Amino acid sequence: MAEQRRPGANGAAVPEHVLVVFPGYHRSWAAWIAQCLERHGHRATLQRWDPPREVALEDSLGDLLLASGRVLLVLNDWFFELGPRPPGEWNDALRGFVAAHADRFAAVNLTNRPLLPATAVLEPASLWALSEEAAEERLLRRLGLEPLTRPRALPDRIRYPDERCEIWGEVPRRNPRFTGRDDLLGELHQRLADAERGAAACTLVGMSGIGKTQLAAEYAHRFSTDYDLVWWVNSDDRTIQRDRLGELAVELGLRIGSEPGERIRAVRNALRRGEPYANWLLVFDGWDDIDGVTALLPQGTGHVLVTSRNRGWSEHTDVLEIPTFVRAESTGYLMRRAPHITAREADEVAAEFGDVPLPLVQAASWLGESGMEVDEYLRMVRERRLSTVDEPVTGEGFPQSSLTSWAILLNRLRRSQPQAIDVLGLCTSFAPGRIPLGLIRAYPRAELPEELRWMSADLPAWTRALDTLVNYSVLTRETRGPLAAEAGPHQESVHMHRLVHDIVSKLTGDNGGDLHRRAVRTLLAEADPGNPADSRNWPRYAELLPHLQPSGALESRQPRVQELVLNCLRYCTRSGEYSGGLELAQQVRERWSRFMDPIDQPMLDLATQEGNMLRNRGRFRELYELHRGVLKQLRAAPRHNEIGELVSKSAIASGLRSLGRYQEAYDLQREVLDGNERLLGQDQPPTLVARHNLAVTLRMLGRYAEALDLDLETLARGESVLRARHINTLHSGNAVTHSLRLLGRYREALARQEPVVRLHVQVLGPQHPQTLEARSQLAMCRRREGGPGPDVGPAMAALLDQLIQLHGREHYRTLSFITNYGNFLREHGDLSQARDLIDEAEAGYRSLLGPAHPVATGMLSNTGLVMQAAGERAEALSMFESALAGLTATLGPDHPWVLGCALNAAGARNLNGRIEDAVELSRDTLRRVRHTLGHEHPLTLSCQVALAADLRAAHEQEEAGKLEEDALLALTRSLGAQHPHTISARQRVRPYWDFEAYLG
Repeated sequence: MAEQRRPGANGAAVPEHVLVVFPGYHRSWAAWIAQCLERHGHRATLQRWDPPREVALEDSLGDLLLASGRVLLVLNDWFFELGPRPPGEWNDALRGFVAAHADRFAAVNLTNRPLLPATAVLEPASLWALSEEAAEERLLRRLGLEPLTRPRALPDRIRYPDERCEIWGEVPRRNPRFTGRDDLLGELHQRLADAERGAAACTLVGMSGIGKTQLAAEYAHRFSTDYDLVWWVNSDDRTIQRDRLGELAVELGLRIGSEPGERIRAVRNALRRGEPYANWLLVFDGWDDIDGVTALLPQGTGHVLVTSRNRGWSEHTDVLEIPTFVRAESTGYLMRRAPHITAREADEVAAEFGDVPLPLVQAASWLGESGMEVDEYLRMVRERRLSTVDEPVTGEGFPQSSLTSWAILLNRLRRSQPQAIDVLGLCTSFAPGRIPLGLIRAYPRAELPEELRWMSADLPAWTRALDTLVNYSVLTRETRGPLAAEAGPHQESVHMHRLVHDIVSKLTGDNGGDLHRRAVRTLLAEADPGNPADSRNWPRYAELLPHLQPSGALESRQPRVQELVLNCLRYCTRSGEYSGGLELAQQVRERWSRFMDPIDQPMLDLATQEGNMLRNRGRFRELYELHRGVLKQLRAAPRHNEIGELVSKSAIASGLRSLGRYQEAYDLQREVLDGNERLLGQDQPPTLVARHNLAVTLRMLGRYAEALDLDLETLARGESVLRARHINTLHSGNAVTHSLRLLGRYREALARQEPVVRLHVQVLGPQHPQTLEARSQLAMCRRREGGPGPDVGPAMAALLDQLIQLHGREHYRTLSFITNYGNFLREHGDLSQARDLIDEAEAGYRSLLGPAHPVATGMLSNTGLVMQAAGERAEALSMFESALAGLTATLGPDHPWVLGCALNAAGARNLNGRIEDAVELSRDTLRRVRHTLGHEHPLTLSCQVALAADLRAAHEQEEAGKLEEDALLALTRSLGAQHPHTISARQRVRPYWDFEAYLG
């Protein structure tokens, strides 16, 4: 088919030109239409159009005709609200001016709702619900343009607007009344497009009620064709934020477990790589707490949009300050919502509310719903302003007049729709933001107060009340999940802006508050899945947790509600939300202590969860003091609670172990195990945990063979009782490997740990904290075994990065691996980085534990090894002697750590010319290590090789030769002829011992 052209001045054919006129919210359609025209050889110009009310409509339409070619209007029913103008004015313009220039105007229609009658003059081509191919054909036919047989290929294809992104994650419904802000949206789009790759992040900053969330939602809808993935993350609450971000892992098809930290890391890695989607947009709504922001903020090929009141975001992202409406936006919005008011009246209302969007929305809703005249409305606002409340609700410059406006609305609802006030009171007993009101329908048998039972029994009344609040813009409806449009009432949730929540709470006071809070507590308790250990329940707990405090659940005396609170704490422990969980636990303790005895069972359960989180945060002294106080109270009680005492003793033993008081910890843990076996039996979970902890303590004491026996027993019983894939059984598998490795059985340890890690990854995912612990153990097995296999260095470097992301650099588990990696680097020649890492770990442990702690003392030996490798012999000797003296004083002369330090100190004495002292120390060390670890342990054989070297330096060749020969035979027999230890001994390289920092 021939391409249609109009002749130019010289007779040559030239392309048609089309001016595509659109309201801002149809930018994506206009861009797609322009692309279609360009593909078929024509020119298109985009013209955003929002004609001012004060300009006659014929004049604004006439301005469009100044462009050459056809004018294509992109229509829907809201198009005719532009201005805004009464329908009659549009009909007159269409019948008159447009009809007179019908050859210049054309239109496409994007809605199935009826348009103004006179729109017929435009003969709009409907693109509603068409495929892309059909829409393109209809567009060209309406403009009288012949399609090219082979359309041009354009470099960047614009997605057809009716094609949803591949992943569209809970973006709020588009607000059909969104007005103005086009310049802001354009600037935001430009900033993100122009940002450097990997750093395209912008934060919308402004006071509450300024419209940040609405602007972010409109951006996501308006520019959705730019992205393959759009994901919305409610960020008011850190727990919900992390859970929501982690949910994206499932949508991306990432094969990981359910632990939030693990999911977040997997998501961030996928986004950074741009796999499977390079064009993505993540929106973090309401992110005010920016502590730890770098662990969550994604980087990569896509865009990040944040809304916040916190101006500290300027240190992390580009910042766009959101101002109030310009007056034209304010008046336009008011006149659309309340068509009966004039431009002058709209201007007066806008001035009264300072052009702040949120109070303008409420004012427009009131005027539109009530039909009240503006003079009367403003008189009510102004007369009641001083008598409503004395101070603004917030210190953010929110207009005082808006409080009066809200008071007027509430008074009207009390008279005309009291049930809506009940629903509103119920909402203020939840936290602001997303409110799961569907719980009322989901749990109809919940024991609601009699005055509120209509909510679950009378669905029409419930719907009317909710519709009223939505119509007055007090609430907006939300639904979760991919089938949101089909969600039933039991799945429904609403969104209540934080500022609306504050205002309504202040104005309603405590009128019915106790009643509503009791109802919410009851519903939350009914919604408790009851098993926080099951990761499938974690999203529900993340949803319930923010509402505990505002509902009064933390103060409740109802056992069912108290169990909900404890289960939320258990969820925090299991999911790794230690900071938020610890803060919650302390809030609960402060409230429960007012009416509950410290030794009541809920308080004991609370202490257990608080202690777990203190330990996981590395706050060992607080853990110890907390449970020491609990044990004291239990012992003073008139009734003996032996199980309670055993639980507290176990926590105290854990604290003692971490504080370096190993023998005390052992004695107490032995008592715990004996008590559990006597009272509960050998196979109950608490007994298995007690046996595991006793083995941990034995390892700290250097009694590795005894620890292995207990570990093997615990593993066998766990596999029988809990099964092989239970998290505690997996933990026992790690423990067995650790004991084997400390016993020098490196090959056996490696053979065991490889399947243990595979099972961890299958069950918990590759980034779960316990999986990282198992992978750390595997890395050390490979290092000690010394045979061919994966390159240990890069694997350790990658694992260290993951530990830092999970725990931070100052956490005790991270410090442990920093130590191990630093020792590895020193051993393989990277002395500079090794020194940095060992110095960092030594300082970290000294700060965390104090300088006298055995681990902090043992780190001196690692520092000495770095100094010795750098040629600083005297300084190294001083470090070794300090470590030896300190550990001997705290652990006794026969502990393996002490013997390792003695090995290093003897070598340093030799290097510094103190041969006799070296021989004396080496001889004593060999005697002790044989007694402690046996004759063929690698440390024993290293001490034997070292003594031979010292004897040789003292010219006692015969004894040296005999010792060396025996050691080489034993090393070959136990480790193999090609093991690095054996080769080094054969080459007469002085053996050394590096300290593995370990807190159990």
